Amino acid sequence: MPKLQTLHMDKKMFVGVDGCRAGWFAVSLTETDSFGVFQFPKISDLYSYFCDGNTHVRILVDIPIGLVDSKSNFKRRFCDVEARSLLRPYRQSSVFPTPCREAIYAKNYESACDINEEVTGKRLTKQTWGIVPKIREMNDFLIAADSAKEKIIEIHPEICFWALAGKPMKYSKKEREGFNERKKLLQEICTSTDEIVQNALSKYRRKDVARDDILDALVASVTAKLSFQRGLKSIPKIPEKDSQGLPMQIVYPTFRRCLE
Repeated sequence: MPKLQTLHMDKKMFVGVDGCRAGWFAVSLTETDSFGVFQFPKISDLYSYFCDGNTHVRILVDIPIGLVDSKSNFKRRFCDVEARSLLRPYRQSSVFPTPCREAIYAKNYESACDINEEVTGKRLTKQTWGIVPKIREMNDFLIAADSAKEKIIEIHPEICFWALAGKPMKYSKKEREGFNERKKLLQEICTSTDEIVQNALSKYRRKDVARDDILDALVASVTAKLSFQRGLKSIPKIPEKDSQGLPMQIVYPTFRRCLE
């Protein structure tokens, strides 16, 4: 885990986070676009690194936070439904169906599917099951750490890119064209984009941090920074809270292109 630096303690920090194979990958920006790239094994380590002793931090993370469960009056997250609609016709499949809270504690995929079907009427995809450990880790952390609930907010990278571009991205982020499409958009907003990407690519192995993890975390960090200047918008406009008091929302930057 990175050693704590006093540099972080007296400045506003805008942190974007994406789950990666080695844990959690983060990009931090300051008001002057100085940056850091980090990888943490646990979300609790990341939170302690940035937030212990520092109140000027906003952390935006690409992971579902508020969850439907058997106590809910509805069977799906409306933020996911609306996000898919906004990302048509190219990127709607990037919004995975979010599992119910009971399903994230299942011992195996089949059990999780059965539980999720009982609560929501839908079985889980393999892609969703692949991120269940991260969803469970975040859920457990936020329920245990009240102070983190106001600092850690859910985003979806493709919704952030949609807001910044005024339209969904055309290509998959896994393709060369998609990587370049997203990087070019970020270059227009964040002057450190090329340096951040190269720094992360050289610092971490691809088996630990994928190329697209870097851009997903960076767009989250850029969104966090823009939020202090222009505010955030939420999908839906008035989000529901789950049975643990966590908001079921996806936020995105208030940026002129998404209003045109």
